[in-house]
Amino acid sequence: MSDYREFKGKQGLVRLFNALGYSRDGLTAAWKNEAAFREETLLAIVAIPLAIFLGETGVDRALMIGSILLILIVEILNSGLEAVVDKASPEKHELAKRAKDMGSAAVLLSLVNAATVWTCVLWP
Repeated sequence: MSDYREFKGKQGLVRLFNALGYSRDGLTAAWKNEAAFREETLLAIVAIPLAIFLGETGVDRALMIGSILLILIVEILNSGLEAVVDKASPEKHELAKRAKDMGSAAVLLSLVNAATVWTCVLWP
């Protein structure tokens, strides 16, 4: 029977450095190929310092910053989903449309979440 580690690839610090490289590549691809990600990154560049300044407590700041980071996370996942759907089936298909629409809805909900968090934290 084979040793399971042969299927796991690199381990330890090598695995960590490889993972960091893949993450960098993913962020670079999102920035280069996704206008929505660039726009939301610019929002984050403005909103995160504002959250630090406007938040009265560490919890306020964490909620406000976390809600903004969640938008970027969901956008990257949505972009990945769209890329896989386009690769698997370039022609129009009901299931492909459903997958893409659901990814878009997830981004919308992350934006609504951020607006709700910021409103709850900042509303007097």
